[in-house]
Parts: sequence; structure tokens; C-alpha cells
Amino acid sequence: MELIILIPLIVIFSLALFFIGWTLNSQVGKKSIIAAEREAKRIIEDAEREAKNIKREKLLEVKDEWFKKKQTFEQEVNTKKSNLQNYERQLKIREETIDKKAELLEKKEKQISELEKQLNDRISEVEQKSKQLDKILEEQYLKLEKIAGLTRDEAKKMLMDSLINEAKSEAAHMIKEIRDKAKAESKKEAQKIIVQAIQRAAVDHTVESTVSVIQIQNEEIKGRIIGKEGRNIRAFEAVTGVDVIVDDTPDAVILSAFDPFRREVAKVALEKLIADGRIHPARIEEVVEKTRQELEEQIIQDGENALIDLGIHGMHPELVKLIGRMKYRSSYGQNLLQHSKEVAMLGGIMAAELGLDPLLAKRGCILHDIGKVVDRDFEGPHALVGAELAKKYNEHPIVVNAIASHHEDVELEHPIAAIVQAADAISGVRPGARREPLESYVKRLEKLESIAKSFEGVAKTYAIQAGREVRVVVEYEKIDDMSAERLAHEIAAKIQEEMEFPGQIKVVVIREVRKIAFAK
Repeated sequence: MELIILIPLIVIFSLALFFIGWTLNSQVGKKSIIAAEREAKRIIEDAEREAKNIKREKLLEVKDEWFKKKQTFEQEVNTKKSNLQNYERQLKIREETIDKKAELLEKKEKQISELEKQLNDRISEVEQKSKQLDKILEEQYLKLEKIAGLTRDEAKKMLMDSLINEAKSEAAHMIKEIRDKAKAESKKEAQKIIVQAIQRAAVDHTVESTVSVIQIQNEEIKGRIIGKEGRNIRAFEAVTGVDVIVDDTPDAVILSAFDPFRREVAKVALEKLIADGRIHPARIEEVVEKTRQELEEQIIQDGENALIDLGIHGMHPELVKLIGRMKYRSSYGQNLLQHSKEVAMLGGIMAAELGLDPLLAKRGCILHDIGKVVDRDFEGPHALVGAELAKKYNEHPIVVNAIASHHEDVELEHPIAAIVQAADAISGVRPGARREPLESYVKRLEKLESIAKSFEGVAKTYAIQAGREVRVVVEYEKIDDMSAERLAHEIAAKIQEEMEFPGQIKVVVIREVRKIAFAK
């Protein structure tokens, strides 16, 4: 019973509690809603106030911007108005100037018209006077013809002959003056260049001989060189190709050969054999062959040294070897390598002085006699042989032409070729450089005199200064002063055509008049 009574009480109490809670919750919710509404209203009011403030600020900014743009626009408008006003003033000034020029042009046109009219009147007057003058001249010509007894054509011919003779005389004098001046200036400049080149490129030249002398310590060595029944000396001569002279000359053995390379091989080999002491045919062959190989290597080294001294690079090894071989060749008693080096130095200096390429000039000079050291299988002049070798080993065409033309076997194609030719002549003809056989020297002088004497009016000829000058005495009745000038050039031209000579030959024509009388 208590439980039955307790359950309804609990239910009733629970409902009471629920009602009380619901009532309290409703009141709290209403208060919250009211507070929220108040807060929302406050937020809305704050937002409206802020919006109004922002609106006022933006309006102020827009007004400021508008005011600035308005000021800028007004300034631009004022500037353009000012420019337009300036343009209008300038246009007005130009219009005034154009009007003034137009007025001047009209005045000038009027003046030109008046001048044309006056000119036409003058022309007509001149034509009339010209006709009158022609008529008067014709009458004067007729009177002169009657007085002189000559026609007009005859008088013209006489006058023309006189003028031609006078012109020829003046031309001859002018030509002589020009030639003398050109000779003096060119000679002075050429001497300057050549003297500078020779001073800077002086190379000692020695006259090559055909023998080499080997000094020995005692006379017993001569017997060992000869060997039993002469077998050592015969073997040595057969291997080296030189003649060994063992005579009464004290402490010396002489080697004789025209080939300097063979003679040098024999000399070095014999010195080695004497120092070694073992002299017999087998040992001779071994030492000579070894010496030849060493000298072949030395030849290449000599060629490279020569090119280094001249500042030349990039040359083909075969050409370097041939340049080294020049050391053991001579021409007219002049060492070929020393001659070629001197020519290269001279040519390089002259090319530099004349504004040309000194390296090309040096290459042409050092290779100009390369054809003299090649094998005998090649035929033809050494200049053409050397040019073919240079072309084969890809030398510059100017260098090839300089080699081929330095003895005028082909035509000169470049100033460097002329420099090579001149440098070769300078090196060959300077005193002491070469020696010339007496017979060929005499023949050259005789031919020089005969060429000069072959011209009409020549009385006597004399070759002097070792053939560097020829003096020609002419008959004064047949050759006048102007003809003497022409004769000198003709003789020089014929000498150039018919003779080969180093350097240059001076031709001096002498015309002398002598009148003799005796007082008794």
C-alpha cells in the first residue's frame, strides 16, 4: 500500500518539478531573446553609424579627387589655350613673311623679264657685230695673204710646226727636270731604306773552299789512316765520296770535295775515328753512317734555328730540312744559308719600311734559293724548282711567285716579289759577298761596252767600276743634248734586255765639243 501510494506521489512530484523547470526555462529564454534583440539592435545601430561615417569619408575623398582632376584639367586646358595662341601668332608671322616673299618674287620676276629683254637686245647686237667682225677678218686675211705671199693653210702649217717644235723642246726639258727630280728623291729614299736594312741585317759571309784540314797529334796517325796497303784510306774515300790527301804537311790531313755536306761528314767521321783509335774498313763504315745520321738531324735543327732567328713559324718540315741543307751549299763562294738569312732580314726590313707584310717577305727571301739544294732528279732553273716545292708544301701564292720571279723567269705579281729580288741583289753584290771568275768578268765588261757601242753616233765606250758604270762618248755633230738624254735611256733599256747582272749599271752619256786654234 505504501508502494502504491508512493508511486503516484513520485509521479506528481516529477510533474511538478518538470512544470517548475519548464516555467523557469521559458522565463530565462524570454530574457535571452530580449537581450539578444537588444544586442542586435545595438549592433545594427553601430553599423549604421559606421556606414554613415564611411560614406562621409568616401564622399570627402571623391570630392577631393574630383577637385584635383578638375584643377589638372583646367591647367591642361590653359596650357593648350596658350599653345594655340602661340601657334596662331607664329602662323600669323609666317603668313606675313610669305606675303613679303611673294611680293619680292613678283618684283624679281619683273626684273628678270626686263633683263631677258635687255639680254636679247644685246645678243642681237653682238650677232650683228660678230658678222661685221667676220667680214673685217676675212678682208684682213685676204690682205695678209697678198702681203705675205702665203695662203691661210700654209701659214697655219708653219705656225703648227713652230708650236710643235717649241712644245717638244719644252716637253723634253720638263721630262728631264721630272726625271732628275724623281731620280734624286727616289735614290735618296731607296738609299735610306737599303742602308737601314743593311745596317740592321749585317751577316758575316765567308768564302767557301773545297778542302777541310784536320789537325792530328803526331805523324803516326797518318799511317793508321792509310792502313795496310792503303785499304783504310780507300775504304774511307769510297764510303764518304771525298779525297783524302796525306802528304808532307806536318800534323795535318786534308779532305777535298766539292760537296760541302760530304766533306763535313768525312771530317767529323775522321775526327771520331782518330779519337777512338780503331781504324779499319768495318769501323769506318759504321762511324761514317752514324755521323751522316747525326748531321741529318743537325740539318733539321739548323733549319729550325734559322727560322726562329727570323721569327718565321708554321713552315712544312720538308722545307725546314731543305733550309738546313743550305748550310752545306755555296753559290759563287757565298754560304747559301747565310746568304738566304741575310736576304730575309733585308727583305723583312724593306717590307716593313714600305708598309707591306714583313713575314711574307721573309718567307719568300729565306726560300728563294731552296731549289739549289734539292735532288738532281728535278730539272729546270732553281727558281722554278723552288717555286714548285713551295707550292707543293702550301706556301702563300705571293711567296711562290716571289721565289719563281727572283731571276725574272716569270713575271712579278706583287711588290713583295720585287723586294725579294732587290734583297737578293743587295746580298749578292755587296763587296766581299761573292767571287766571280776572271774570264766571266772580262766577258761581261766586253759585252757591256759592245752593247753601248752598237748605237749610232757613239764614238767610244768605257766600262768602269767593275762593270757598275759604262761611260759613252758620242759624236757631237750627230747627237745633240736632248738626243743624249734619250740615248742614255735606250742604252740602259738594251742592257736590261740582253744582259744578266747583279744590282744596277749606271749609263753616262758624254757629249763634248772642242774647238782648237793656234796663234802664230
